[in-house]
Amino acid sequence: QAEEELKAAWSQQAGQLREMGRRERLLRSDVQRAREQLESFKTRVMQVCSPSAAGSTGKSMTEQQVIDKVRQLSDESQKSHEREKSLQKELSSRLAQEKEVSANIEVFKNSLQKLQ
Repeated sequence: QAEEELKAAWSQQAGQLREMGRRERLLRSDVQRAREQLESFKTRVMQVCSPSAAGSTGKSMTEQQVIDKVRQLSDESQKSHEREKSLQKELSSRLAQEKEVSANIEVFKNSLQKLQ
């Protein structure tokens, strides 16, 4: 009976080891796929940022260079957005002034017509 129990325990342990091995292979596969996706993303980002920098020189860009370029683009985008907001305010102000001038001209025209 003890031998049977040992065989059952051994069989159970072997099954757990096989399952752990299967999980490890899946995890390794997932990690490899993630690395490939990251490299592909990095290449695409660099192609968008600077087509001449992405692979055509024969040098691969470092992750830090990609991060720096993305930060630069983000900063430029933020500045552009702030400039757009500033221009929108200026445009709104000028439109308000134009409305006011138009209203004043209308009042002036009406006054002239009355005087005539």
